[in-house]
Amino acid sequence: MSTTKWALDASHSEISFKVKHLMISSVTGHFKKFDANVETDGEDLTTAAISFSADVASVDTKNEQRDEHLKGDEFFDAANHPQLTFKGTKLEKVNDEDYVLNGDLTMRGVTKPVKLNVEFGGFAKDPWGNERAGFEINGKINRKDFGLTWHAVTEAGGLVVSDEVKIHAAVEFVKASAN
Repeated sequence: MSTTKWALDASHSEISFKVKHLMISSVTGHFKKFDANVETDGEDLTTAAISFSADVASVDTKNEQRDEHLKGDEFFDAANHPQLTFKGTKLEKVNDEDYVLNGDLTMRGVTKPVKLNVEFGGFAKDPWGNERAGFEINGKINRKDFGLTWHAVTEAGGLVVSDEVKIHAAVEFVKASAN
């Protein structure tokens, strides 16, 4: 079977995360600079070789002071660990639309296996004849597993920032080549 390479269309994609603040609301953050590559045997998604990286210094939570704190050594430590990476190890088909993506997430120099839920949006041709594929990806991690251990406690004993981080990606790929 032929190898098909898929390139990320960053202008039609976003990578975000949500963390509980004071355990009563969520703060959303995005990475402005990221890239992903996918290679498949034809259009068989279960054969996908998947890699992803995000520039940690591009984190944006719509609050400059918080963003600088996240880039610092109490969180991402962007000076020493400029990239967050993911390498897929297995994509399991649940049904025509749902998959489970297993892989290794590396953040702050720590690599841990993670499992993400993938919703396949389908294939489509754009107005210029390019074949595209779309996905929604969701999962949860514990930030402390990756060395992001900063915490503060309110006067009442509640956490300022939860340990659980929800991950969401809406990504679109364009077929780059088929060999």
